[in-house]
Amino acid sequence: MDYLIEAFLNYLSVEKGVSANTIYSYREDLIFYQNYLKEKGLESHLKVKREDISEFMLKQKEKKLSSSSVARRLSAIKAFYRFLLREKIISSDPTEAIQSPKIWKKIPTTLSVEEIEKIIFQADIRTKMGIRDRAILETMYATGMRISEISNLKLEQVNLEMGFLRCIGKGNKERIIPLGRHASYAISRYLQESRNFFLGKKTSEFLFLNRRGRKISRQGLWKIIKKYAHRARINKQVKPHIIRHSFATHLLERGADLRSVQEMLGHSDVSTTQIYTHINRDRLKMIHKKFHPRS
Repeated sequence: MDYLIEAFLNYLSVEKGVSANTIYSYREDLIFYQNYLKEKGLESHLKVKREDISEFMLKQKEKKLSSSSVARRLSAIKAFYRFLLREKIISSDPTEAIQSPKIWKKIPTTLSVEEIEKIIFQADIRTKMGIRDRAILETMYATGMRISEISNLKLEQVNLEMGFLRCIGKGNKERIIPLGRHASYAISRYLQESRNFFLGKKTSEFLFLNRRGRKISRQGLWKIIKKYAHRARINKQVKPHIIRHSFATHLLERGADLRSVQEMLGHSDVSTTQIYTHINRDRLKMIHKKFHPRS
């Protein structure tokens, strides 16, 4: 059973180009599921029936796992059995008729423009570290990139002269995102005054580096956001995606079309981007009140 999980994960990595973060999540979920099967005395996936998987999902709900977490685990299990069916290891898919739990899309927490600027301006650009952090925060807000994408951003992907960067997102899909003058200036200053300080005698293809001259990790980026949000006395619950959410919200708030925002965020489905349209409601009410003859 362990061998089949590794074969599946290898298939996702090599043939489908799935990100390392997604593969890590799939491994965790499938190992958790497999341990459940072993506890039931099922030592082969050939013996697994739909009822076994349904029972597993029910137990997850009984443990008060969120519907999104339950759906994620089921998604991993479904993908795994589709792979086994494709490889002719099983003759039928036991997950075929199992429905994912309904997930209510939550309106994401966002920051105002003023709050974003407060966070950005907390970075002390009189120091090498502050110059780097300002460049990171400006880039995150200018592009709406995921933390993992910022972490993996390479020097060759940034074109300061043209004012854009190439982002390699989920599934190794590439997208072009404008940088804007503030982010371009912050990156340029970081390259001139700060990056070599972190690099020392090492070499690195990555743009943003930690104290040891290695690429900055997702955890490192998350700590930077939390640190400056705390210094700026932001009272909202600050999570890793909050700058990305704010990026999308502020663009739509100022009239950007949904398709362009979808492209910059790297969403494969526009319905994922539509969650940000909630911010237009108050603005639309105001416009309606102001211009409709019978409002």
